Amino acid sequence: QNSLSFCSSRDYSAPVNFVSAGLRKAAAEELSDEDSDDDEKPVKQEEIPKEFVPKKLKTGGNFKPSQKGFVGGSKSFVDFGSWERHTKGIGQKLLQKMGYVPGRGLGKNAQGIINPIEAKQRKGKGAVGAYGSERTTQSLQDFPVVDSEEETEEEFQKELSQWRKDPNGGKKKPKYSYKTVEELKAKGRISKQLAAPQKELSQVKVIDMTGREQKVYYSYSQISHKHNIPDDSPQQPLGKDSKPQGFALPELEHNLQLLIDITEQEIIQSDRQLQYERDMVVNLSHEIQKMAEVLSHEEKAISNLSKVLDMVEECERRMQPGCENPLTLDECAKIFETLQDKYYEEYRMSDRVDLAVAIVYPLMKEYFKNWDPLKDCTYGTEIIAKWKSLLENDQLLSHGGQDLSTDAFHRLMWEIWMPYVRNIVARWQPRNCGSMVDFLDSWVNVVPVWILDNILDQLIFPKLQKEVESWNPLTDTVPIHSWIHPWLPLMQARLEPLYSPIRNKLANALQKWHPSDSSAKLILQPWKDVFTPGSWEAFMVKNIVPKLGMCLNELIINPHQQHMDAFYWVIDWEGMISVSSLVGLLEKHFFPKWLQVLCSWLSNSPNYEEITKWYLGWKSMFSDQVLAHPSIKDKFNEALDIMNRAVSSSVGGYMQPGARENIAYLTHTERRKDFQYEAMQERREAENMAQRGIGAAAGSVPMNFKDLIQTKAEEHNIVFMPVIGKRHEGKQLYTFGRIVIYIDRGVVFVQGEKTWVPTSLQSLIDMAK
Repeated sequence: QNSLSFCSSRDYSAPVNFVSAGLRKAAAEELSDEDSDDDEKPVKQEEIPKEFVPKKLKTGGNFKPSQKGFVGGSKSFVDFGSWERHTKGIGQKLLQKMGYVPGRGLGKNAQGIINPIEAKQRKGKGAVGAYGSERTTQSLQDFPVVDSEEETEEEFQKELSQWRKDPNGGKKKPKYSYKTVEELKAKGRISKQLAAPQKELSQVKVIDMTGREQKVYYSYSQISHKHNIPDDSPQQPLGKDSKPQGFALPELEHNLQLLIDITEQEIIQSDRQLQYERDMVVNLSHEIQKMAEVLSHEEKAISNLSKVLDMVEECERRMQPGCENPLTLDECAKIFETLQDKYYEEYRMSDRVDLAVAIVYPLMKEYFKNWDPLKDCTYGTEIIAKWKSLLENDQLLSHGGQDLSTDAFHRLMWEIWMPYVRNIVARWQPRNCGSMVDFLDSWVNVVPVWILDNILDQLIFPKLQKEVESWNPLTDTVPIHSWIHPWLPLMQARLEPLYSPIRNKLANALQKWHPSDSSAKLILQPWKDVFTPGSWEAFMVKNIVPKLGMCLNELIINPHQQHMDAFYWVIDWEGMISVSSLVGLLEKHFFPKWLQVLCSWLSNSPNYEEITKWYLGWKSMFSDQVLAHPSIKDKFNEALDIMNRAVSSSVGGYMQPGARENIAYLTHTERRKDFQYEAMQERREAENMAQRGIGAAAGSVPMNFKDLIQTKAEEHNIVFMPVIGKRHEGKQLYTFGRIVIYIDRGVVFVQGEKTWVPTSLQSLIDMAK
């Protein structure tokens, strides 16, 4: 029955209370807890003892009795981790493994909070935050950051208190909000962009119903300039003791507000007007400065132009027919030089064409009135060169006839100077070319290019072409090159059309020509470098070479009585016809007869000394260039071989004493000369190639014949090296590929079957390959 009554006295509407360690409290202790619930009176903070512990949190949970020591201070860490008596102690061990030291905060730098979180009792029964800050002393120490919510709350309370009555019953002094003129100006500048473009909206009536009361504005701009004081009638809790407002005049307040707004607008408008006027002052001062500069520049230009005008009028006055001091071309040039030097801009801007036409042209006509270009070719070149620098337009191209209207000098030359040239060319004889060439040479740097081209193409060339057509090489005593070639420096490629008729006429004149007439060579020789190489060679092969072949064919070779005239006539053309053409003539018409005579002479027990002289005599008749040709070389070697065979095959018959040795010596000497000449030619070619930078670098120019052989061996990948310890007649032996050679005075000797044979460098390379 007791237990039943105990259970019936329990308040089951209370929250569930949890008890630590599963132990229930005694009934008396629970009753004391229930009694404490009735004590809900607010307790002042000053009356709370330091060790006071609220029995019950607002959440409904109770503190354990062991938590009393945490309130208002920190507990000693002597029994820190004592809860592990009821566990296996794994937590403490893990913390110590990770470097935790008892008595210090957690974290790498021991920055964790050491003390347990402190509890704080809230006074009264209001909501959270209703009684000020909820922060504890510990929180303020650990997180000393100002709470923005607290500041907002303080400002709110401060503003709210302005509109409340003083709790002491005294009359509270109202606080006013002021705006300075500078603030108004700053505000007006910010909104300037709204006021300027919206003039039509500035007088619009606007009704503002966003507040508790309807407000009327007379422009949209006034909405952005609302007074920043609090509302007219702030919200005030109307309690039982609150009195109704005794002074409420909304019309008066509205009118006052309207007056304030109008005044603000006037201040802002005045500030803008002032700023505008200041800007206008700055702009006008700049304009004044610019206009002053323009004015001074214009005054200077006016003075310069007036001086230029005075000089021009002076020129015109002196050009009148009855003037005592008439103007000359030199004085006029000096006046124009003064204009160009002192008044350059005015001179360049003025229309020089009209000025020159009015002043210079009459003087120029007078200056060239009695001029004969062929007699005095340099007359007027200096004065015209001076006028060229004065009148020629630099911006325009000076080689086109299209700029006559804009270039005074070109017009001057075309209209004043050119008629004299046309007249003189019309009377000029093309065969008297010297005076005309000298005249154009004197004026080539003064006359514009297009005018010179016109003279050469339209005046000179037709006269030359007509003269070439009437020229006959058989009857004319003056060679044609004497009056055509002087035009080459001036006309160059313009003379090309004349060359074909000249060649045709020369070819017709050469049909009945015989090589004994040397005048043909004199006429043709000047044209060798004028005609193109192909056309020249074709002309010679067609008209000269067949005549020379006939002449050689008529040549009779007689060792006892030799007539050399025909041979001389042919050899005389060596520089005119190509080497290949001359060699072809000799192979076809000379060497067969010559070798035949040699064979017949050797078959009749000859005097070998005479044969040797005959052989050397004929060989000396040819130039080195012809002798170096492989075909000619083969023919003379063939003659040597015939002589050697004749000497060695005369067994049993009468043999001249020493003939074999003489012929062998002749063969050896001649071949050695040939190879020496070849070596010199090859060395000269290598040096020329090295100097031109072709092939070898500058540092590898062959200094002697051995270096040349070494260079050639490197080019053809042939091994060239000395044979150690072996010499022939005191000369060092070398291996050139698989061949053994030695070098003696610029000649390469190759080891043959019995003797050392001289050879050329090219044949040596061919053998080595």
